[in-house]
Amino acid sequence: MITILKIIFSALLVWVTYIVVSTSLESSLIEQWDFLGSIPWMRATLWDFYANIFIIALWMFYKEKSVLLKIVWVILFVCLGSIATCSYVLIKLFKLKPGEGINELVGNRN
Repeated sequence: MITILKIIFSALLVWVTYIVVSTSLESSLIEQWDFLGSIPWMRATLWDFYANIFIIALWMFYKEKSVLLKIVWVILFVCLGSIATCSYVLIKLFKLKPGEGINELVGNRN
């Protein structure tokens, strides 16, 4: 199961990075912010995004002991979204010892 999760999160990381980079090269978020902010679905998407970041950050706060790491990861989650989330989960997956599984991934503190 852990190997499958590594593959899934690696594929997601590559895909979302590709989408973000290619979209950034095609269109400037800063230049289009006023227009995008006027779209109700964009506002709903941002609320949804930050609700998810809050939930992921709570899990990360539980997992991490270092205050500095907590601050860095929250900044990365907010600025990079799914790129940072996939990276965080992949780091945790690759740190699992042989024989450890989902319980250790989700529940154990570092």
